[in-house]
Amino acid sequence: MSRKKVISCLSMTGILLVAWGADAKAEEDMIRILHTNDSHGRAFEGEFDGMGFAKLATLIEENRGEHSLLLDAGDTFHGTTFASLEQGETIVQALNLLEYDALVPGNHDFNYGLERLKELSDTAEFPVIGANVLDDAGETMFDPYVIEEVDGVSIGIFGLATPETSFKTHPNNVRDVTFEEPSITAQRMVDQLQEENVDIIIALAHLGIDESSVDTSEKVAADVEGIDVIIDGHSHSELENGLDAENNTLIASTGEYVQNLGIVELVIEDGHLKDKSARLIHMDETEETEPDAEVESLLNELEEAQQEILAEPVGQTAVELNGDREKVRVEETNLGNLIADVLRESTDADIALTNGGGIRASIAAGEITTGDVVEVSPFGNFGVTKEVTGAELLEILENGVKAYPEPSGGFPQISGFSFSIDPDQNPGSRVHSVNIDGEPLQETQTYLLATNDFLASGGDEYESLAELPIVNEFNALDELLMDYLKGAGEISPQVESRIQVAEADEEPSDHTEAEYTIQSGDTLFEIGLRSNVQWTTLIELNPSILDEDLIYAGETIHLPGQK
Repeated sequence: MSRKKVISCLSMTGILLVAWGADAKAEEDMIRILHTNDSHGRAFEGEFDGMGFAKLATLIEENRGEHSLLLDAGDTFHGTTFASLEQGETIVQALNLLEYDALVPGNHDFNYGLERLKELSDTAEFPVIGANVLDDAGETMFDPYVIEEVDGVSIGIFGLATPETSFKTHPNNVRDVTFEEPSITAQRMVDQLQEENVDIIIALAHLGIDESSVDTSEKVAADVEGIDVIIDGHSHSELENGLDAENNTLIASTGEYVQNLGIVELVIEDGHLKDKSARLIHMDETEETEPDAEVESLLNELEEAQQEILAEPVGQTAVELNGDREKVRVEETNLGNLIADVLRESTDADIALTNGGGIRASIAAGEITTGDVVEVSPFGNFGVTKEVTGAELLEILENGVKAYPEPSGGFPQISGFSFSIDPDQNPGSRVHSVNIDGEPLQETQTYLLATNDFLASGGDEYESLAELPIVNEFNALDELLMDYLKGAGEISPQVESRIQVAEADEEPSDHTEAEYTIQSGDTLFEIGLRSNVQWTTLIELNPSILDEDLIYAGETIHLPGQK
């Protein structure tokens, strides 16, 4: 080989060695924060439930490396039958195996009660942190922060739980808890961690970025300087490349239900943070990913122990029962009607109202099992009756629709009455055309209202309802629903125009502008449904109908006309 070629080869080798050294140095100076949020107990892979914990474990192992942390931003221990049957214990066991480094409790992690959450935190092999979760004396109920050393870099991580927990879990679950304003807590934590000379500060927050929320991660970032990254949850926001907030704070969130694994990459130079970025690994990228065998085995073992009771059939439905999150929180659904009807009938109430946010799943047409019902109503809330005046009911309804058309957990699913929403009016003045059992609402009349204990205690900001005395208490909603289904035969509940969207001057007129000839197979219920009116109103308009079950083809009846 010529001298020229030797020099050329040596030069190329040197370049490759330098490049290799640069890549090695870049890897050594990279710290990864792997994160999840709002899994809501979705431990198993499913079309709408995400990749599941077993595939998540594989992704974590592939991306963890030597210099990383694994964090969870809450709403993790509750939300599925698998989670709730043992009050979060199965989820903690799975997270222990995944080797999480810290978790902040979300509002739904308080659903089993404060004491149970403390028990779960004791079982967890990672710290549950919450710097703004205080007792009556102002002391923190959980560790406020942790400091982790990663590749010689000191990282301080503090927890922020949403103050909305005070009305987004059963209020009794947090009656001994004060949720300090997150920005105040964050400033105190930043000051303290800076005094401890940490290199990087991370807020592990269950706050979200919803515009309807007062305390958001964006607000904290704007209010407090010195937070490098906020790992966020609560609003189910899927931030593909994070959100660049004020004060040079990066907000990262994965969405919901283990549909993504979040990765924040921190570039460190001479012990200082030089750059940061966020990205997601999506569920649709994991089709070829092999589930982690150890995690999968644990989940199957835990699930198998629960199957016998969950598989018991309790009823049959001819139609799908719609409990979709984006439906029950903004409009009437047939499942919402069914639950409200069962609540009203089982408590002998005049009317019933339950919150759409308490309906957590749909049920497919066919056999209904115990497990199906528990998934729909996993919170253990029980029936409560209270007496309300018509005026008080109006105030209650206004609270339920104040966020409309934005989805809200407090959106009402109702029974025994109907009403209309005018979204062009200001919140507090949107409800009109309230009819109870076919009669216009009387503001001075008293009605027996059935609801659940969550709302009865002021949950979802139903404060005016909380002020009213309880008349009686009943079994849990899932028990009431299963008792009904066992004796109902095959059911086929429908949407019945109990809740309509209309301007106040577009109400149905008082009576006789239209007529209808009864067809073979018609029922008053179906005619009313097509006409956007309750069947009881049809009886009022047609005194010749002596029995609602006896109508005859060929007869003409009056329908309410439209202006």
